[in-house]
Amino acid sequence: MLPLAVPSAKLPFWSHPSRLMAAGLAGLVATGTALLWLPAATAGPGHAPLRTALFTATSAASLTGLGVVDTGTYWSPLGQVVIMALIQVGGLGVMTSASLVAVLIAGRMGLRSRLSAEYETRTMSLSTVRRVITGTALLSLVVEAVVAVVLTGRLWLGHGYPFGKAAWFAVFHAVTAFNNAGFSLWPDKLVGAATDPWILLPVAVALIVGGLGYPVVYEALRVRPVRRWSVHAKTTLAVTGVLLLVGPLALIVGEWHNPHTLGALDVPGRLLAGGFSGITPRTAGLNVIDYGQTGEATLLFTDILMFIGGGSGSTAGGIKVTTIAVLLMAVVAEARGDRDIDIFGRRMSPPTVRQAIAVATLGMVVVLGSALVLLEISDLPLDHVLFEVTSALCTVGLSTGITPHLPAAGQYLLVALMYFGRIGSVTVVTALALRSTSRAYRNPEGRPFIG
Repeated sequence: MLPLAVPSAKLPFWSHPSRLMAAGLAGLVATGTALLWLPAATAGPGHAPLRTALFTATSAASLTGLGVVDTGTYWSPLGQVVIMALIQVGGLGVMTSASLVAVLIAGRMGLRSRLSAEYETRTMSLSTVRRVITGTALLSLVVEAVVAVVLTGRLWLGHGYPFGKAAWFAVFHAVTAFNNAGFSLWPDKLVGAATDPWILLPVAVALIVGGLGYPVVYEALRVRPVRRWSVHAKTTLAVTGVLLLVGPLALIVGEWHNPHTLGALDVPGRLLAGGFSGITPRTAGLNVIDYGQTGEATLLFTDILMFIGGGSGSTAGGIKVTTIAVLLMAVVAEARGDRDIDIFGRRMSPPTVRQAIAVATLGMVVVLGSALVLLEISDLPLDHVLFEVTSALCTVGLSTGITPHLPAAGQYLLVALMYFGRIGSVTVVTALALRSTSRAYRNPEGRPFIG
């Protein structure tokens, strides 16, 4: 059993969970870059430029989906297998790593805090590490297998694909959907299937399940009654449910009459494509409309959805739905004059609130700073630059089409954003949790004017 209270300064350098996650993702990116740099990984002669291989490997390993080349035509079957493997390993690694980080953090808590954490999460205890890992892998394989079977049948029987090609396309898109990566073997991603429910609905289910995370899915399937669910599960499901209603509604209303997006479809097609478009921004970049042709209001609203993201410990990016829930409830508590911040009958601790503020603030600073840099080194409009930067940092993969046309410095900036976006929020929270100390004194209280 891990010691209950060990100062972080005494831990070996590489035993820090955040450093292990950063090093693991860097190693995966390096391996993927080397494999994609091989001549056999490209469909044409020679090998891919190193920048292209690095960008694609980082995008795949970080579960993003932004690309500087077309996945289906530029990369050979070997290159496509490498990309799919990076997505699968990256997805499993993210979910299990995030869960295990929670375990390690719990290991440094006091006894009372550890018991409370184990009760609240149901799975985050040192005795259930194996169950977390095997459960995560099993959930991934089951969802991907079911989606792959449905897509294979649809592409084979409904679209006339040869069985082998249908199976390969189905497996690739099942993996990229569950892991919330925006890669596709079709040049326009899912635009060609914008009115096909047999493709969009299975993909949407995979996106949602992957964006919830294993701990939440486990509780939803195994823990009864609902009142025994943890605050994390209740909050994740509640906020996700609200966003699954608000997102599609906003996209449908905003693009209903746009002839370049939903306006070109019939009414059932508009509802289906608009509903799907309202789901994907929080998780993956498998778009069914051209975001380069959407209105400015749609782009800004999609920026917000991408920034929020999905569930903690899931394959989705963003600052996470639990973070936004804590921040919103803090505003409500302050408006009411309440002393405590309560969510589902539980009081949020001050460290939890501070961590939420830190994650959200850091995310906004990085997005705005990166957007300023891209504006300086390119002549692109602000709305498209902000969209691309948010998509990269929040590992979504949606694009207005400007990524391939960015200068080399801009593409390297997106590489850094995708890498940081995948490990950023977990790293920040872990660092804050493991560095928490109790001083023997408190400074006198000060109250600067606010507002």
